[in-house]
Amino acid sequence: MASYKWIASCSRPQLVGGCLAVLAVQQIRRMRGGAQGHLMLGADGHAYVVKFQNNPQHLRVLVNELVATKLASAIGLTAPACDVVEVTDWLVENTAELDLDFGARRERCRAGHCFGSRLVGGLMPGHLLDYLPEEQLNEVRNLQEFAGVLALDKWTCNTNGRQAVFSRKAREKRYTATFIDYGYCFNAGEWVYRDSPLRGVYARNAVYRSVRGWESFEPWLSRIEKLAPEAVWAIAEMVPPEWYGSDVGAIEALVEQLLKRRSQVRELIDAFRESARDPFPNWGKSEERLGMEQFAETRWADELKSGRVM
Repeated sequence: MASYKWIASCSRPQLVGGCLAVLAVQQIRRMRGGAQGHLMLGADGHAYVVKFQNNPQHLRVLVNELVATKLASAIGLTAPACDVVEVTDWLVENTAELDLDFGARRERCRAGHCFGSRLVGGLMPGHLLDYLPEEQLNEVRNLQEFAGVLALDKWTCNTNGRQAVFSRKAREKRYTATFIDYGYCFNAGEWVYRDSPLRGVYARNAVYRSVRGWESFEPWLSRIEKLAPEAVWAIAEMVPPEWYGSDVGAIEALVEQLLKRRSQVRELIDAFRESARDPFPNWGKSEERLGMEQFAETRWADELKSGRVM
């Protein structure tokens, strides 16, 4: 597997052992979420949501984040850029805020190789939300990608609800969804695929209203089914060995089973389609028929409160 090293005398990411690591130069603020990530500035000028090896969830969530985010990008979904981020001992020792809350105790963030997801929209002022009212949600530019990320989440056995943030530039009217938070893919730290119809799905049925059949999952579903094994292995090779305890057998088994699951994604989506939630009410309907019908308002999980990420 990959070997990462940061050349301390350089201010930009360097290729060492064939892999890139971004040096973190400043902590900005804490972030919400179970992994207790921190927003940090990289030497490349980008802001990253950084998750540490000793996060409260599990060490392996760093593997899951890197692999699944890279897979999402590989099949053409809108996902944030991500990298291995190097946090030095000096930065941890000289930044009081770099700690984690374990309830009865607090623990300093562990220096070393961390997972970094580039902050959607960057640090410039703009519009970034984690919830949209129904009328705005229906106008999201890439709303059809929710079907694509559903296929990915079923493939990777995401045991958490699908997370997304919505961004737009200052002069834009419509938002774009970016799919974030892949830590619970592969069943979090267990790395055992236990599928359930209602896992790995978005909380609101409105995002699935345009699904009329298998064609609504294209091109992402076919890309998963046809994704070359060497492409998946290449992504796994990017993972620092300390993130999986140098247990090569465990990560190899994870990837081998993932490759076998490419042919099972349609079956897993079907199980969700046939669930009591009835997520695809327009399955099998033609565009002409849909044009003559008035969509019924869904109330599934729409009692969430709106909130800004920034």
